[in-house]
Amino acid sequence: MNGRVRPKLASLSDFQFGAVATETIEDVLLHLAQQNEQAVQEAAGRMGSFRETRIVEFVFLLSEQWCLEKSVSYQAVEILERFMVKQAENICRQATTQLREKTEPQNWRALKEQLFNKFILRLVSCVQLASKLSFHYKIISNITVLNFLQALGYIHTKEELLESELDVLKSLNFQINLPTPLAYVEMLLEVLGYNGCSVPATRLHATCLTLLDLVYLLHEPVYESLLRASIENSTPSQLQGEKFVSVKEDFMLLAVGIIAASAFIQNHECWSQVVGHLQSITGIALESIAAFSYAILTHSVGANTPGRQQSVPSHLAARALRATASSNM
Repeated sequence: MNGRVRPKLASLSDFQFGAVATETIEDVLLHLAQQNEQAVQEAAGRMGSFRETRIVEFVFLLSEQWCLEKSVSYQAVEILERFMVKQAENICRQATTQLREKTEPQNWRALKEQLFNKFILRLVSCVQLASKLSFHYKIISNITVLNFLQALGYIHTKEELLESELDVLKSLNFQINLPTPLAYVEMLLEVLGYNGCSVPATRLHATCLTLLDLVYLLHEPVYESLLRASIENSTPSQLQGEKFVSVKEDFMLLAVGIIAASAFIQNHECWSQVVGHLQSITGIALESIAAFSYAILTHSVGANTPGRQQSVPSHLAARALRATASSNM
């Protein structure tokens, strides 16, 4: 063939488990647990607001078009999420300051239009920054980005592209190497392999990636069903939804739910053993793991799943009770 050959995505079969020393695994798992605890404690306000289906799908398709590995697409979504939350917070902070000081208010429509007009550019910059974090695989060049934007009708210069990347970096204080649920999934699979899990980690890994994509694409429906189950109410209050933000930012909980659901799909007879291992590793209650895996499976295969006979997850129920108590004060 005379045409250009499109580079291939990294093969899932190339991913190897069992090649890391146990001491290293223990250190990394502890570090991830500490990061997760901090993220859960700091979760508030608009966190998760920009993991909207159309945005996530755009990032996933763009990453696929540019032949980026899966970790880059998740990283890009998380960078974009935090950047957009920062932008929203800054606008609200400006408005509060203007009201307090009784200064001339800015044109909100102009600010909104400016944010919207630059959104695609910012999204692409987040994907490009994420690709640079995994530079061992592939970095997306400025020419590739500019050609893509031009094809969509957005004309930008290299200088504008660099300024966009710098805006994202400055907004996040150059902290863009953010944890993603995939890191938690792969580390827990590594531990499961050492613990003698009956389902091979490599088989679980492929299914986990598919389900993780699904949860990202159906983020709101999955977590809405989990919230309704945790409070045993089909119509959660606004305050209960706000209190539930910490659950949405709990990547360790998401990871165990993804792995448990994958185990059920791969070999439902071994599901209880896998869930038991996950509970032992993370300390997350069996009921919580079952509830999350049920929510994931309900939105994927929709078949008879392991959560139907489980009680309301204890730590989710506790958070819901605190939310209810706060709303009654």
